[in-house]
Amino acid sequence: MTKSLITGANGFVGSAVTRCLLEAGHEVRCLVRPGSDRRNLDKLPVEISEGDLRSASSLKRAVAGCDNLFHVAADYRLWVPNPDTMYEINVKGTRALVLAAAEAGMKRMVYTSSVATLGTAENGVPADEDTPSSLGSMCGHYKRSKFMAEEIVQQMTREHDLPMVIVNPSTPIGPRDIKPTPTGRLVVDTLRNRMPAYVNTGLNIVHADDIAEGHLLAYKHGKPGERYILGGENMTLLQILQKIDEIRGRRIRRLGLPVKLMVPAAWLMEKMSTVTKVEPRATVDSVSMAKKKMFYSSDKAVRELGYRYRPAAAALEDAMNWFQANGYCG
Repeated sequence: MTKSLITGANGFVGSAVTRCLLEAGHEVRCLVRPGSDRRNLDKLPVEISEGDLRSASSLKRAVAGCDNLFHVAADYRLWVPNPDTMYEINVKGTRALVLAAAEAGMKRMVYTSSVATLGTAENGVPADEDTPSSLGSMCGHYKRSKFMAEEIVQQMTREHDLPMVIVNPSTPIGPRDIKPTPTGRLVVDTLRNRMPAYVNTGLNIVHADDIAEGHLLAYKHGKPGERYILGGENMTLLQILQKIDEIRGRRIRRLGLPVKLMVPAAWLMEKMSTVTKVEPRATVDSVSMAKKKMFYSSDKAVRELGYRYRPAAAALEDAMNWFQANGYCG
């Protein structure tokens, strides 16, 4: 039996990958922070290794005796009181973990990046793995930190000939989004009738379980040094909201707002958050991202990995059912 270490196993996407690995017959060790929420790991036959991406000694303990690495963990927030923490986890932590895994002689490594590191095409044309991007074009600390981390992973893969494959998930939707993520909050807000308006933007919606299956396919068939978009269906924000309404049997008229009108409100929310320490509902960076339709193509993963994804409606419905069943909409 092959033994795999997975970081971020108690998170939204990480827990889906953990379940996928267990179903495939892997023995699974989970690197989780002390005191973290582990509801997503309840009753799963996994080994827990407490540690932190900022602790080199805990990383060395975690990788010992493992054959494979699935590095899913990341600090995924669109607003942080102290951005340095995000870079310590996403950039420095990734480098330290990959180095520890390489020294341990791991046979296979899969790094979970994000479509946030990729460029976007004009006029709503789906971007792919080769669409140009740069650090200067990254909007916000999350995108910049993930871009820097992916560059480090690529450099280490080349210089040390590592058996590393990169996957770039798009916008995950589905069950077990316990935080929830920014997109999960969008679903919850819609269910709670808190989305009376929308801006003209777009997302690529994919079921978290399809992303998890894509990780396993990358492990099996991915080429070291290559990256693969794990996405789903491209939808405008209005289409997403209308689909949620359709699934719950409602028809709601919403007001379309220009993105530029949202900037002052987002700025004010951020200023208030510096005092309350509560994450704002919108940030200047998130509003700036909304200026572009974040549409992507998964054709490379479909062609080279055998990747498949279900319709966005199925992902949205599973997310809605989970949020409602777990008291997020009361």
